[in-house]
Amino acid sequence: MRIVAIGRDTTGPETELLRRYVARLRPPPELIALPDGHGSPVEIKRREAEAILKRLGAGDFVIALDQAGSAPDSLGLAAQLARWRETGRALAFVIGGAEGLDGAVIGRAEATLSLGRLTFPHLLARAILAEQLYRAQSILDGHPYHRAGRPTR
Repeated sequence: MRIVAIGRDTTGPETELLRRYVARLRPPPELIALPDGHGSPVEIKRREAEAILKRLGAGDFVIALDQAGSAPDSLGLAAQLARWRETGRALAFVIGGAEGLDGAVIGRAEATLSLGRLTFPHLLARAILAEQLYRAQSILDGHPYHRAGRPTR
């Protein structure tokens, strides 16, 4: 599994949070940070798409993070993760830059996933994705991290 994201790795609390959850995942995903594109918004998306597509393997099962994607709850994400794993292919989660993902990347993806309708800084989106992947893995493993027994209202 890998996370391919536009934007440089930096130091700070978001990066530490990301690394904490990545370390908990088994096996830990590879983190690939790609530089931001430059130019007009259309040119930025095109250049970022080129960089992303070069880092994807031909057999990868690509999941693009996009606001128009499915927005499951944590149990739903765990079920999706189980189905994606059953393909036997490497999973590649893709996070675009400030302009979003180019249609070429969305077209390459076999699934789209939304973290919700809110907009997050890109480093925080990576950390949220890693935490949710860990939560999904914990649900699938029967680990109590998720605390599914909490009452809802």
